[in-house]
Amino acid sequence: MAELVYLFRIVLALVLGGILGWQRENWGKSAGPRTYALVAGGSALFTILSVVAFGADTARVASQIVVGIGFLGAGTILHKENRVEGLTTAAGLWMVAAIGMAVGLKFYILSSVVSLLVLLIFMINDKKLKSRKGFQPASAEDDAEM
Repeated sequence: MAELVYLFRIVLALVLGGILGWQRENWGKSAGPRTYALVAGGSALFTILSVVAFGADTARVASQIVVGIGFLGAGTILHKENRVEGLTTAAGLWMVAAIGMAVGLKFYILSSVVSLLVLLIFMINDKKLKSRKGFQPASAEDDAEM
């Protein structure tokens, strides 16, 4: 029976991550629902395992999740000409890992509300906001982010 509860947590993390990834893919970003769902689900699973199986020192596993996500995030950041791309994707992966960890620790409301807030942040297109404030409108090339 306990494993069904763990499975529920992992499925919830996969769904929350998938929703955030769907939004990113919908906006033409390279990391989409599969990537975000896998990061959230993996973080939830690692968190559950750290609490259930490793006993006393659960913080070690949590800290290694953060390190691993840092590695993935670094892989999404590119320097092209005079600009850096992929920072929002890297930050999104970092946040979705934290959401997965929160689900793994039974913070269902917190993880759901934070997912909604991240979704709202993702939906803000800063290039469109800048053009309304007197900046140059963004070109289609500027919208390409890894």
